[in-house]
Amino acid sequence: MHKLVTSALVLLLAAVSQTASAQTATDNRNAQIDRRQARQQARIDQGVASGRLTSSEAARLQQREANLDARQARANADGKVTRREQARLNRAENRSSRAIFAKKHNRRWGR
Repeated sequence: MHKLVTSALVLLLAAVSQTASAQTATDNRNAQIDRRQARQQARIDQGVASGRLTSSEAARLQQREANLDARQARANADGKVTRREQARLNRAENRSSRAIFAKKHNRRWGR
């Protein structure tokens, strides 16, 4: 009887640990995405402040960032961001980053 109770407790602890581990991975993925979006927003803000981005360019870039926020929310709607979802979000962030760079270096000046 004692072995049965011990085995049941071990299985229960393993299941709880695995669930907590999955939640931690999702939290880490969300935090990583959030940090990157914050850095990209700071780049947009810096571009506006320096005059390297026009107001319309900044508006388009900020709309792109808002779309990424919506994609992240959809990915997280079921309570977890899978590796595949994170990879897709990361690719979208890469495209957004390249767009920010291109707009900041296109020789148009906001005044």
